[in-house]
Amino acid sequence: MSKFKKHVTREMQQWESNQAAELTKIRAAQRHLVYNVVAYFSISVIEYWLAAISQSQTLRADAFNNLSGIISTVLLMMGLHIAQDIHDDDIAGVKLPDSKYQRRLGGDQRIQFVRWRYETVFSLVTAVVMIAIALGVIINGIKALLNPASRVVPDPVALIGAGIASVIMLVVWFMNRRTGHQLSNAALLASAQDSLSDAFTSIGTMVAIAGALLLHLSWLDGATSIIVGFFILYSGLKIFFETSLNLADYFDPKAEQQYYHAIQHVKHVHKVVELKAHYNGNVVSLDATLIVNGKMTVLESYQLSEEIERLMRKKFGIIDVDISFMPDPHSFSDKDVKGHF
Repeated sequence: MSKFKKHVTREMQQWESNQAAELTKIRAAQRHLVYNVVAYFSISVIEYWLAAISQSQTLRADAFNNLSGIISTVLLMMGLHIAQDIHDDDIAGVKLPDSKYQRRLGGDQRIQFVRWRYETVFSLVTAVVMIAIALGVIINGIKALLNPASRVVPDPVALIGAGIASVIMLVVWFMNRRTGHQLSNAALLASAQDSLSDAFTSIGTMVAIAGALLLHLSWLDGATSIIVGFFILYSGLKIFFETSLNLADYFDPKAEQQYYHAIQHVKHVHKVVELKAHYNGNVVSLDATLIVNGKMTVLESYQLSEEIERLMRKKFGIIDVDISFMPDPHSFSDKDVKGHF
């Protein structure tokens, strides 16, 4: 086997290795999210039950907040499940080209990138669900606040529900954060941030109920439920805009600038004409157009692209780099291009 064939084989093996590593992380993240569902479900049932007993609007709002956590986690698990289906011959029911042909050309990378984007799609759906729940909580809180007859000071038992929720959510946040960093998984790190927000919401709920009990303020419970609703709305809108930007192929300009400077300083690269990074679920891919010596051979340009790909993988963890080359007009004379244009 020639050196070039060995190199191509190694590249395909590298891709298979990267794919296997990412899938291992996705499966581990999916298993971890099962504990999130159990925690959120337990909290929601306890809080809703105690809210009905204590007549606490704030505790009921927090129960709905944690209900949105169940929905978001389940949807995220569905996205992660789709991202693992590397042996399927379809995406969402759409038949793919011949798998052997695609694998031979390396086209299965793009197919897998599409699957990994399902994680982002389901995060967007989660955001819409959270916004809908938030609007319901806010409207019910306003109705309760405007109706004096429905204003009540909640029973002390409501404090138990808020306290249990606060403790469990802090544990969930810690576990999500630790595992997310171990796996370098953006989905778990986002869930950790969401869990921390839910923990603070539950703590705020507990403080508000305690304040209503100590000060005998019948309106405080309803007012706090509205605040909780707006907090859910804020979290939902934040996830919505972030995932929308990712799906619209937006990428952090500062990160792209770092990639630009890294490639610009590679030997034989005269100029970076165009550079665009893409999110594919948790992984990043990169497209770049470079100006190089016009007399560079095909083999030399291929070796240069491989050098850049190794650099970007090692320095930034970018899993795939596609390079296009343009000849530097100063590297040849009009005689060299005569008859070609």
